[in-house]
Amino acid sequence: MSGGTPGAPGDGTYGAARPLAGGVAGDFVSALAEARLMAIIRGAERGPVVDAALALLEEGVRFVEIALTTPGACAAIEEVRGRAPEGTLVGAGTVVTAGDVADVIAAGAQFAVTPAVVESVEVAARRGLPVAAGALSATEVLDARRRGADVVKLFPASLGGPAYLRALRDPLPDVPLMAVGGVGLDDVPGFLAAGALGVGVGGPLVGDAARGGDLAALRERARAYVLATAP
Repeated sequence: MSGGTPGAPGDGTYGAARPLAGGVAGDFVSALAEARLMAIIRGAERGPVVDAALALLEEGVRFVEIALTTPGACAAIEEVRGRAPEGTLVGAGTVVTAGDVADVIAAGAQFAVTPAVVESVEVAARRGLPVAAGALSATEVLDARRRGADVVKLFPASLGGPAYLRALRDPLPDVPLMAVGGVGLDDVPGFLAAGALGVGVGGPLVGDAARGGDLAALRERARAYVLATAP
């Protein structure tokens, strides 16, 4: 079965790709395919999360996801959006419920990421918010697309590695897959060679920076990941 481009959820069909908000040209899938890297930030306080997000964006990471498990996550998203360099994207992660979708849209999130195939996928799609939905099996991947996911987040990607992603790509070549979960710097080439649209990276990239850790070290890791994911 061919995935096609994402669109109307719930009817088994896919429509036109959703454009990005905030004056950024193109659509979500095309922009992510060009960037090939999304940083995932979780923290215990708003301040260090904002500092880490801005440092990543300043070092060339174009997509930053702030997880809703972070206290004050929506306020952090709003602040980072207001200070982000031109051409960068700030989104929300761990978006699970319809209420989460409403909250992150109000905060100015430019995309949403879910941990699984949950109600937020359809709600985000219906509201025009680009969404990357978490899935692992082929059944979940197709369900995510039917619900309106623009991109499917293969999670945890470390469970099967590049070989598993390649195996999914064979029967589902039109589904944009992003490898997320335990993707170290040395793992990036393998996932991209296997056909991943890009990689989403949390701990191996962010380290302790979102909890007040070393921002200089974060910037160094960011430059390394940007280089590793460059076309």
